Amino acid sequence: MKPLFIQYPSCGTCRKAAKWLEANQVEVISRHIVEERPTKEELTEWVGRSGLPISKFFNTSGQVYKSENLKEKVRTASRDELLDILASNGMVVKRPLLVTTDFVLVGFNEKEWKEKLG
Repeated sequence: MKPLFIQYPSCGTCRKAAKWLEANQVEVISRHIVEERPTKEELTEWVGRSGLPISKFFNTSGQVYKSENLKEKVRTASRDELLDILASNGMVVKRPLLVTTDFVLVGFNEKEWKEKLG
């Protein structure tokens, strides 16, 4: 099964990741994070599969994160509340996401992607 590449086309990091995938001949199913935002159920599964804390799934440099003071909420809210926040707006989710049956990569780190996909 092809990995799911969740991205925002205007995001420079997402474009860089897409070019890397193409250059390394990794075929993916691409999904626009705002037009088809991740569901709470998907996020629950992906956070578990990633092995990362849920806080790593937040786009901390985004306008929504800053304008809604999510930094404080991420520290104090329950896991369930954080999943609701992530599922409510694709722009809150760190991108790109690369979802496979075995692992989930959050953000683009070329070294990490090469290790997992190379």
